[in-house]
Amino acid sequence: MKWFILASTFFILASCSEDVTDNLPTDEPELVFVMKLDPNQERLNNIGQASPMPANHRGQNPRFNAIGVHYIELSPQATTLLGEGEVLYQTPSTSIGGNEAIDFDSLPLVNNGEVFYRIPLSKVPKGNYTWIRVSLAYQNYEVDFRVGPPQVPVTLDGTATLASFIGYNSYVRDFTVHTKSLTLNQNKLQGFWAFEAQVPGQTEPSLSTGQVPAGGITVPNPIWQSSPIPQGSCVVTGPFDQTLEITGNETKDIRVEVSLATNKSFEWKEAGNNNYYEPLAGDTVVDMGIRGLKTYVIY
Repeated sequence: MKWFILASTFFILASCSEDVTDNLPTDEPELVFVMKLDPNQERLNNIGQASPMPANHRGQNPRFNAIGVHYIELSPQATTLLGEGEVLYQTPSTSIGGNEAIDFDSLPLVNNGEVFYRIPLSKVPKGNYTWIRVSLAYQNYEVDFRVGPPQVPVTLDGTATLASFIGYNSYVRDFTVHTKSLTLNQNKLQGFWAFEAQVPGQTEPSLSTGQVPAGGITVPNPIWQSSPIPQGSCVVTGPFDQTLEITGNETKDIRVEVSLATNKSFEWKEAGNNNYYEPLAGDTVVDMGIRGLKTYVIY
């Protein structure tokens, strides 16, 4: 029952989305959120503990093309429940596909080092904030793979692009993985992915799709005991490096660097006992979640 109530709260919040600004600077002091994707940041599990790679698993640090943020919430303390903090940002949702879902077409996509949201400080409620929650909805990145005998006469290494929908539910009309596009016009639950692979020597890339099993996306939350999140969402929780203090008297921007751990975030179960991702040799992807969140405040 607890999880049902929490999940219902999040879906209600999603259905009441406020308009998102166009991210253009204004003439007044702003709170500016910048995306950081860090392959060297500590790799965490769902409850925020260090997560070494299991013995029969392997992982890669993906090379990002884009990531989409659906929701930002500032929390004053570790006991603040999801939705009870200050929700600053939320992209539109839709029920056109049935159940309430993130509208993928309305999701701004950014890459490492780019501003993904900004808001005048006059619109941020005064207070002290120690935690942040960021709901991630989409990733697009490149990984390396290998195809070897008996599938081909000689071993070939290639590059693939993975597009993955990691929000709680997404309505997807169409999207492009790298060069190939898919038209869906339907909802996709967390963990839907498309994989476009370019094998050396082949003129046309291949395209495949799949679904990670429920619970297969890591979503770190170090304060899970006092402030849990619904299973199946991708609301990553992390601390500020120092208290974010909003007084209402600010005269210059405050920059917030949201650093996401991508440390071996593309993870597979290894069949060939080597360090190469070989999908045709039995290697199976088991996780593609973000591996931690740290936030740095720059006054």
